[in-house]
Amino acid sequence: MKNKLIPFLFVIATLWSCSISFGQVDKKSGTEVNWMTWTEVEDALKKEKRKVFVDVYTKWCGYCKQMDKTTFKDKEIIKYINENFYAVKFDAEDRETITLDGNKYKYIKNGKRGYNELAADLLKGRLSYPTIVFLNDDLSLIQPIPGYLKPDKMEVILTYFADNNHKKTPWTRYEKSYVPMKKRAKLNVKKENKTQLALPGKN
Repeated sequence: MKNKLIPFLFVIATLWSCSISFGQVDKKSGTEVNWMTWTEVEDALKKEKRKVFVDVYTKWCGYCKQMDKTTFKDKEIIKYINENFYAVKFDAEDRETITLDGNKYKYIKNGKRGYNELAADLLKGRLSYPTIVFLNDDLSLIQPIPGYLKPDKMEVILTYFADNNHKKTPWTRYEKSYVPMKKRAKLNVKKENKTQLALPGKN
């Protein structure tokens, strides 16, 4: 996998770390992120190309649990992820051998715990949780971003990668000029109202 690290993004979340487990989400619900398995993602990519969003967690990670209760419950975040990405919730300590893009990734025991080789690959050896990871539609690595992310920060990052802004706009400039989706919606409503008021009335 090719790595295109954006140093600033890598740093903004590293101060946040982990410590508890999280509950499983209902994939069938329209009010939840549509989490998929790696096999489902590969099958979906054959039909429609999309970038892949990965939430890398562990069962003992407290901030992972917090993100599930807050960020991944936010309606705007859920809608945006489901419409623009294939999403995977990946346990970094999964003991099952995973086959992805023709490669096999095994569980490696390391002291009292261990890790799946895929997690080490996605996180470039920096096993910090939670970490979100963005992949291209060919499953090559774009960027891992470690740490707990609130909905507002997650929104900016999601749009940055989904719209390929990371290829043309420096992160600091993009973040500074970003207008939140909710604010944009309100501005659009105001523009529509002004337009309607400006229209001549019917005789």
